[in-house]
Amino acid sequence: MSKVLVPIANGSEDIEAITIIDVLRRGDVEVKVASVHESKSIIAAHGIKIEADVLLEDVASEMFDAIVLPGGMPGAESLRDSKLLIDLLEKHDIQDALLAAICASPALVFGTHGFVVDKQATCYPGFESNLKGAEYLADQPIVMDGNIITAQGPAMVMAFSLAVLANLEGYDKAQEVADGLLC
Repeated sequence: MSKVLVPIANGSEDIEAITIIDVLRRGDVEVKVASVHESKSIIAAHGIKIEADVLLEDVASEMFDAIVLPGGMPGAESLRDSKLLIDLLEKHDIQDALLAAICASPALVFGTHGFVVDKQATCYPGFESNLKGAEYLADQPIVMDGNIITAQGPAMVMAFSLAVLANLEGYDKAQEVADGLLC
């Protein structure tokens, strides 16, 4: 069973955070939802209250098979500014763990901190100038390059989550979950 970290923050995109967590859990992935703030409770970008499983500092010493970032504003900025999260991403990138981000997070988190240098990537339109060192693929809703998956935004979150699941648990498991969701 794969183990995934989903960091969240006040202002994370509601539909992205919930869909990522839901799809991965349906695929029998162990998902830890971690708040980057001092409280487990966050208020997402559109007012939905989400209770994280843990604080990010509680899992800082753990290794995961993947770290998956929702977007949303100002949530993506809080993820970008979390030194602890960036340290975790760096530690996992060195180990070739899967790093995935959607919406503003590919640009604000991965782009700002150099995770997409010399890679192809996408993000929510308007944030592409933050994809420093990456080849921005505006016409691709989801892009995988090496151990990095990026996606454009809320409309793509189901396909993005299934892509993460397929990379972790295989195509058959992702197709089983997709069929159950009528995708």
